[in-house]
Amino acid sequence: MSTPLADLIRPKNIADFFGQEKLIGEKSYLFRAIKNDQIPSMILWGPPGSGKTTLAHIIASSTQSAFYKISAVSSGKKVLLEIIGKAKENKSKQIKTILFVDEIHRWNKSQQDALLPYVEDGTVILIGATTENPSFEVNSALVSRTRVFVLQRLTPIDLERIVKRALEKIGHQKKISIKSDTIKLLANLSNGDARMALNTLEACAIQTNSVTPKLIREVLQKSHLLYDKSGEEHYNIISALHKSMRGGNPDASVYWLARMIEGGEDPLFIARRLIRFASEDIGLANNSALLLANAVFDACHKLGYPECNVHLCHCVIYLAKSKKDISAYSAYNKAKNDVEKFGNLSVPLHLRNAPTKLMQDLEYGKNYKYTPLENSDDQKYFPLELEERKYL
Repeated sequence: MSTPLADLIRPKNIADFFGQEKLIGEKSYLFRAIKNDQIPSMILWGPPGSGKTTLAHIIASSTQSAFYKISAVSSGKKVLLEIIGKAKENKSKQIKTILFVDEIHRWNKSQQDALLPYVEDGTVILIGATTENPSFEVNSALVSRTRVFVLQRLTPIDLERIVKRALEKIGHQKKISIKSDTIKLLANLSNGDARMALNTLEACAIQTNSVTPKLIREVLQKSHLLYDKSGEEHYNIISALHKSMRGGNPDASVYWLARMIEGGEDPLFIARRLIRFASEDIGLANNSALLLANAVFDACHKLGYPECNVHLCHCVIYLAKSKKDISAYSAYNKAKNDVEKFGNLSVPLHLRNAPTKLMQDLEYGKNYKYTPLENSDDQKYFPLELEERKYL
């Protein structure tokens, strides 16, 4: 496929646009504005892959206005002024001009200011798309002359529908075999990002006609550092030190420490691992362990070999003999699993910060209970989808 799948299946009408029902549902202001070709200047604010560019394309195909699209990444003031010139000609002919500026937050203040008077006098109708909070990244004067529409992260169900539509679209080119459970997995792993889901599907389809969960995970996986074979013993010995301390054997711990020191290991590498161990394996059972490990790191940094040998030995013995508690380590891993499973769940409105009027108008921080001054026993702190998780 020469055209990227995300562009190939981009819908041209609202009926084929999945997600954002609250924003463009049949009873919404934006739906009526598009249907009646009465588009206001607007800022579309939402996470990557939530449909900002697609919504702009739907408007382009639905309007009788002249439509121009530029990217703030690759286009500057010169291109903008060229379009303004065309918009003025259109205005003299009573033709409206819509200008879509993708990633408008990439423009600096001067570039945004150049657009301001033409939005104000109606020469252009602006549609700006941004992943950043417009309160901070778009000039306040420009924000005040536009309507800000907030797009939400797409749900797994939305993404499933988008993936299925893509499969139907490319089915005449290449028959792709993918089970419903695999589609669900792809939707869940795509973090609410339709582009990520489609790019992943496309990458899998290039390799094979049969898309499996294993292949999807391989395509999505993050890169990891790999170590040369010559470094294997280096990591074997640090592992032996860690496990000897975990098992409460100070003698074996000192032996493996000596092997590392006498082999010329960087003392700061050892000290960093001891700091990690102090929280991962001892944690809440002995909070002083982390303090000692940090102090030993500082001593190693100041003294170096051979003076810091005894500091490392002191710390290793202390950590090996200390009681162990992995509740902090386990709690984090449980939370991490939820993050990986559910992606970037929305922060509840009452927990959000609201330093600007726009954010206050969007009800950021509304109904938050300030614990030092009021009873907050019934206040929720998790995203709605997680209810009240227990990690400890």
